[in-house]
Amino acid sequence: MHKMWVMGFAASIGLAGWPNLAVADLFSVKRPVIAILADELFVGEAEGHLSGEGTLAIHAQKNPAITCRGQFTAGADRSGSGEMNCSDGATATFSFQRLSNYTGHGVGNFSRGSMSFAYGLTAQEVGPYLTLPRGKQLMHNGSGLELIGP
Repeated sequence: MHKMWVMGFAASIGLAGWPNLAVADLFSVKRPVIAILADELFVGEAEGHLSGEGTLAIHAQKNPAITCRGQFTAGADRSGSGEMNCSDGATATFSFQRLSNYTGHGVGNFSRGSMSFAYGLTAQEVGPYLTLPRGKQLMHNGSGLELIGP
């Protein structure tokens, strides 16, 4: 019995030495993001942590070289806010409302225009939460999402 206790204790010490990142992954969740920034489609991922803090990484669907990264904080009242910076110099501040622990939607002030987004929802579910450019629809093009229309 003593040998099992010593082995358990040794394993605990070994685990305690692992980087915090490994522990953080146990208490975080990643969800897809669909966003419209200045009438342009962006897609990517948000990662939220148990603490209420998280990160955001999206890219322009037409030009994946344009990327945006940011951080956010969610409160106990199911709302949150954040900010992001894009590789082309654009910036944004945003707020969001959680629909569930894993889904939500928001709006923001984007330096080149308006911003709306949803996370954790499919392309079929985001309709009520995104402000699409006039005359455009969000559709699957076989390999991903695309804004189509005149």
